[in-house]
Amino acid sequence: MSEQQHADDDTDSTSEKLVELAKRRGYFFQSSGAYGGVGGFYTFGPQGAALKGNVEDAWRDRFAVAEGNMEIDAPTIMPEPVFEASGHLDGFDDMLVECPECGESHRADHIVEDNTMYEDAESLEIPEVEEVIAEYELVCPSCGAGLAGQAVEDFNLMFATNIGPGDSDPGYLRPETAQGIFVEFPRLKEYARNQLPFGVTQIGRAYRNEISPRRSIIRTREFTQAELEYFIDPEVDEPDLSSVEDVEVTLYPASEQNEEDGEAFETTIGEAVDENIITDPWVAYFLGVAKPWYEAVGVDMDRFRYRQHLAGERAHYASDCWDAESEIDGNWIEMAGFAHRGNYDLSKHAEHSGDRFTIFRQYDEPQTIERATVDPDMSYLGPEFGGDAQVVVGKLEDLAARDREAFEGETVEFELEGETHEIPVEKTGFSVGEETISGEHITPHVVEPSFGVDRLVYTVLHHAYREDEVDGEDRTFLELEPEVAPTFVGVFPLQSDDDLEAQADEIVEDLREAGLSVTYDDSGNIGRRYRRQDEVGTPFCVTVDYETIEEDETTVTVRERDTTDQKRLPVDELAETLSAIRAGDLEFEEL
Repeated sequence: MSEQQHADDDTDSTSEKLVELAKRRGYFFQSSGAYGGVGGFYTFGPQGAALKGNVEDAWRDRFAVAEGNMEIDAPTIMPEPVFEASGHLDGFDDMLVECPECGESHRADHIVEDNTMYEDAESLEIPEVEEVIAEYELVCPSCGAGLAGQAVEDFNLMFATNIGPGDSDPGYLRPETAQGIFVEFPRLKEYARNQLPFGVTQIGRAYRNEISPRRSIIRTREFTQAELEYFIDPEVDEPDLSSVEDVEVTLYPASEQNEEDGEAFETTIGEAVDENIITDPWVAYFLGVAKPWYEAVGVDMDRFRYRQHLAGERAHYASDCWDAESEIDGNWIEMAGFAHRGNYDLSKHAEHSGDRFTIFRQYDEPQTIERATVDPDMSYLGPEFGGDAQVVVGKLEDLAARDREAFEGETVEFELEGETHEIPVEKTGFSVGEETISGEHITPHVVEPSFGVDRLVYTVLHHAYREDEVDGEDRTFLELEPEVAPTFVGVFPLQSDDDLEAQADEIVEDLREAGLSVTYDDSGNIGRRYRRQDEVGTPFCVTVDYETIEEDETTVTVRERDTTDQKRLPVDELAETLSAIRAGDLEFEEL
């Protein structure tokens, strides 16, 4: 058994308790339970949907509203040519190994990671994974049969579908929300008045036909992403790092991962850029923005780091990529990726669609340049090349633009359908002249922070899980941040009494009018009601008792979840006070 397995065994109890709580209290549970359930698909219950929605709203506020970016909502099904252009049909694969005994399919890299000291088997080539499986004599997780000698194959994760009846067009459920932004760039740039930089965000569902979904909502086949595609001119646009340069971060760069005793270390964004640890300033900027946001929504910063992609796992088009990772069950899981994707995506869609995925860069002053042009003699090209004459014109134009020296001899050569042809230079109409231009069309580069919402929700719950003892009784509670807690305040009448219940109803109405999420509970004794709200993470409970209705100054008891401390507050100030606490403008201890 590997060291990693021992770590998992020591921490499984927390996850098991959390998953049981999540199901019992309505956070999340496997979908279609009446039909036996379906692997990799989960339903968020009333508490989970509210928590997830609050996390999404917090993300939108920070990465769309506060950054001045626009938001779109694109379809989840897109036609096949989109994914031919993006490369997903050819290269969106995971490594699959099938058990020779039970026939179960598994992620080969996960089996390696779970049972060896390899932490990032995904970056290995297939032959290397096969060698590791044989060397360590790894077995099927389902039945224990040996997997040595079994072929490891690429498995495409795309969900295929058909668009329309009859001879329908093939389509796919999107594996990421990003493509819905990229394909609409020609229109989105108009909304941005053709001015760089600008950002487009999207929060929505994505689909990946995972080989072996596992660990509840950490790895599923349908999940929610929150993505920002930030379009920049790489020669002009630079981020202002002054607002994030002092943000302290824990970094685990590739250089440390490649060392036998390498470790993550603490630094600041400014220092990491100055020392070339984070090589891309835009990536550094968004790492700096995201870190305090993660802390604000409830990620434990002692269990959080940024890990740089190793060369083997980084997409070929990405100049640099870092993952935001959280520690769960003794393992580090990816919650988000921050990548500089270059101009790969827009160039590919331009190439496949024929549309213009560029922006016009205006020069400060007009420039006079030399430009090589051709004006071919069509009376010569027509008889020589027939229907390919216009194709030849395009070949000559491209050649003139990139290699003027090719026209210096008596003939010029070019490739056409795999064959080399040559024609007299005098028939090409080649010339070089001066031209005054006011700007040029450029293909923007893209910086992408991509967040997995479901994994973040799980992390927030796991990091918030607490057990303690109150008045001699064991208590379980979720120490959720007020900003994301599904319910902010519970209101209880102390006993079944018409006057108490009427006053409680009025308080519920007032708090809801103030924009606070409120639950009303009059079932069971007051201690049991406190425990129910503690377990779902409600930060405050308000109890209406007989002092409330008998005293001249109407007050109620307000109980804080984490400490269980209680204070008497005037009813007419309750909504304002609790709203200030939720906004972070007031602390309960200050009351």
